[in-house]
Amino acid sequence: MFHIPSFDPLAQAEVVSAGQLLRQRGTRPDSVLYLDSGCVVLGVRGEGQMRHQLGVVEGPAWLDAAFALTGKPCGVDMVTDSRVRLRRISLSSFQSSLDALPDTVATLVRDMAQGYCQQTETAVSRLAQDAETRCAQWLLRHAQHDVNGTLRVTLNQRKRTIAAQLGIAPETFSRVLRHLREHGLIAGTGNVLNLPQPSALQSVAGI
Repeated sequence: MFHIPSFDPLAQAEVVSAGQLLRQRGTRPDSVLYLDSGCVVLGVRGEGQMRHQLGVVEGPAWLDAAFALTGKPCGVDMVTDSRVRLRRISLSSFQSSLDALPDTVATLVRDMAQGYCQQTETAVSRLAQDAETRCAQWLLRHAQHDVNGTLRVTLNQRKRTIAAQLGIAPETFSRVLRHLREHGLIAGTGNVLNLPQPSALQSVAGI
C-alpha cells in the first residue's frame, strides 16, 4: 500500500519478544504499526490470553493501517507470536503520506480499508458462537465409522492448525476437548478420538 521509507524517516525499528500485546481491541492508538519481520496473531483476547484467533500476519506488512485510515478503533487484539521487528509511524506522518497520493488512489485505498474493517467486524461478531459448539461441529464433520460402526475422528493435523481453522487459540481447543472428554462425549488417546455419544455431541453442536 505504501512504501515504508515514504513515512517518517526517524521511525526507528524496535524488537518485541513473543507473547506481547501490540494492540488492544477497541483502542485508538496514536501511531500505526508496520511489521518488518516476524509473526503477529490477530484475534480476541480474554482473561489475559488469546481466546479466539482470526488470523496471522507475517512481515513485511502493515498491522493496523486499515483502522487508522477509516478512523475506527482497532477491531482485534494483536499479539506477537514470535520475536518481531516493527516500526511505529505517527498518525500525522501516516496521514500526510496518504494526502500526497492522487485522489483516485487515496479513494481506492480508503475503500479497501473500509472493506477490511467491515470484514473484521463480521468475523468478530461470529465469535459469539461458542467455541465448544464449533469444536463439536468440526468433530462431527470429520467423523468416520470404523469397522465396528463406532464414530471416530483421526486428527491428521496439528491441534494448532485445527484451532486456527476454528478461529480459536490452541489452548482453547485443548480446553474444549478436555471438557468434552470429561462429559463422555469423546474418548481415546493420541490422534484418534472416539465419539461414543454422537447424539449428545450433536446437541452441543446445535444440530
